[in-house]
Amino acid sequence: MSNPLVSVIIPHWNGIEVLSECLESLAQTEYSNFEIIVVDNASIDGSPDWVSLNFPQVKLIENDQNYGYAGGCNRGAEVAKGEYIVFLNNDTVQEKGWLAGLVDFMNLNPNVAAVQPKILNYFDRTQFDYAGGAGGWLDILGFPFARGRVFFEREKDEGQYDRMRPIFWASGTAIMVRKSDFELAGGFDETFFAHQEEIDLCWKFRLMEKESWAIPSSIVYHKNAVTLPMFSRQKQYLNHRNSLLMVLSNFSLPFTLYITPIRLALEFVALAYSLVRLDMNHFFGIIQSLSWIIIHPHIIWKRRRRVKQIRVVKDKKVLPWLYWGSVVFDYYIRGKKRSTEIVKE
Repeated sequence: MSNPLVSVIIPHWNGIEVLSECLESLAQTEYSNFEIIVVDNASIDGSPDWVSLNFPQVKLIENDQNYGYAGGCNRGAEVAKGEYIVFLNNDTVQEKGWLAGLVDFMNLNPNVAAVQPKILNYFDRTQFDYAGGAGGWLDILGFPFARGRVFFEREKDEGQYDRMRPIFWASGTAIMVRKSDFELAGGFDETFFAHQEEIDLCWKFRLMEKESWAIPSSIVYHKNAVTLPMFSRQKQYLNHRNSLLMVLSNFSLPFTLYITPIRLALEFVALAYSLVRLDMNHFFGIIQSLSWIIIHPHIIWKRRRRVKQIRVVKDKKVLPWLYWGSVVFDYYIRGKKRSTEIVKE
């Protein structure tokens, strides 16, 4: 099918102004066969009524509580009718042709489970955004980075990442998935609540022998850290916990036992570093994440069983797609600030 239905799912929690701009931008999309589903995570600013009044053509799901990005997206997927699903942040705007390029690529490549556009910063559109850049990588210890963004360093978009290519993970800011693969993978893990659930999903796709690709001819602009402040304790907690959760769940048991002590050592280095810098949000975020891991072994075990059920290939087929080094060491010790200095294009 050359023009399949696409379901665009927007998880939302407060912020009528950002949602309004997103929906108005979507209305300019040149691809015609798509539906929009707004999943409201119990907003208290009148968002549901506003959507119903101003965008009656939009499907609206009203949740009884805030289920986070993962839970909101999953509930939207349950009612989605499209062959492809786009999970889209509410604080984005899109170029008119953004959707057609993603659909065309998916149509031609049935072994691809996920794609993402190039994601540039809304406020400075010459710069890559923090949230995914031009496609994501993961180092062997479970630390993510992206083409165009390594930790706090964002690159200027000079066409250096304009080649379509396979990546390890596609950004949840604007990720298109094949609905059948998404359902087979079990959707987003709602334990994550928010942050890195798309990395976990794309990791599971790799275990299913499916691929994720970056399609930089498609462009989306993102207002970074509108929903959750960038250096908040909650964001630090979720990032550290969710990264650890993936390392403890997605590798085979022998490799998990090998890599976990090294990863935990880096967690304690990060603790010391944050304490020296008096960065208490980071310090207590790490403490909270480690505490969660210690008292929830049953969740880790449950995740491992689920991964085993969907696994088609062994780790040796997935490991080549990981960066066999430490992006933390490269960034802080070796001074590598660009993705191309770490992973060859």
